[in-house]
Amino acid sequence: MSWKSVALGDVCSIINGGTPKSEVADYWGGELNWITPKEMGKLKSREISVTERKITDKGIKNSSAKLLPINSVILSSRAPIGHLAINKSLMATNQGCKGLVPFEALNYEYLYYFLSYSKQLLNDMGSGATFKELSSSKLATVEIPLPPLSIQKEIVSKLDAIFIEIEKAIVATDANAKNSEALFQSYLEKIFEFQGDNWVTSKLKDVCEKITDGTHQTPTYFDEGVIFLSSKNVTTGKIDWDRVKYIDSKQHIEMSKRVSPKIGDVLLAKNGTTGVAAMVDKPVVFDIYVSLALLRAKEQILPQLLLYFVNSPVAKKQFNSRLKGIGVPNLHLQEIREVEISFPKSLDKQRELILRIESFLDLTSLQHVRYKNKKNEISKLKQSILKQAFTGELVKE
Repeated sequence: MSWKSVALGDVCSIINGGTPKSEVADYWGGELNWITPKEMGKLKSREISVTERKITDKGIKNSSAKLLPINSVILSSRAPIGHLAINKSLMATNQGCKGLVPFEALNYEYLYYFLSYSKQLLNDMGSGATFKELSSSKLATVEIPLPPLSIQKEIVSKLDAIFIEIEKAIVATDANAKNSEALFQSYLEKIFEFQGDNWVTSKLKDVCEKITDGTHQTPTYFDEGVIFLSSKNVTTGKIDWDRVKYIDSKQHIEMSKRVSPKIGDVLLAKNGTTGVAAMVDKPVVFDIYVSLALLRAKEQILPQLLLYFVNSPVAKKQFNSRLKGIGVPNLHLQEIREVEISFPKSLDKQRELILRIESFLDLTSLQHVRYKNKKNEISKLKQSILKQAFTGELVKE
């Protein structure tokens, strides 16, 4: 490759963002677009014309925010480093972003792809104790290969074509993964809608010795101590033991008077992501928040079967019909207690049913893992193609 490399600071202006004072109403609600890293993280395409929040001329004049010309490349430089966007209208940013305005020798789409390729490098260059931040001075030193504009545009054209096909593959892979989950849910629905010989129909309050929730008091958190779980820890159908919070022993003593979870208990999210449940699967001392309901099975039903039912469409339909509240819906304990469940009366038949469910789950889980691995391979392919683009392997001069 005969392309020279130049510092970004030599081929584009790097402009810091800013935020007008939030308490001054005259600075907000105007016609000038203003973007943050949080909004950039939601983007479905690389281009943006209209932002969620807008500021006024006064807001621009009385803050460090500056308007970026159309076709600048916006980079989030903290929380996190690496979100990218191309503005298709005049736009300002907050201080968590840098606006890169290319000079004549640099194509803005070529710059976009280069920054996308360089995300790991940019993250490695970040510094800071609380969260990493990439300074303008460090960003300006990043070396970018600079072929002639005609070659830059050819690279962009080829990458566009390739990435369209890759995106189609990602969409298809995501659809297949969702289909495997939907297949398992359909199977659960058929299982619990079926009422064979020696099946019984009861309400959850009749098959559970305990249906309660966690503390209604907002706890004080510590860096270590007793594990504290909320509905956020069961969103996948398994307890997330990696992202927990901690309370001290004094709070734990008070909370344990209400409920002390143990192995086999089913934790059901009743606020936020409602209707998703997970089972306590190891002997850990912990407490729960009010956003979680705890269901403890009586001897007449196996806890694992109770869990499968609670996560089934049959249960979810009943939960959804009982949701209360405006804004964030929630399930009340009384409503959970009234949900009806049908299951085999014999514990041996329940064990047979659990084995059937688990066999089907293993099959669909294997499919899901394959699709996930395929998606990871596609992501690696994207990075490999970007590497080819910026090492001169994608086009010939």
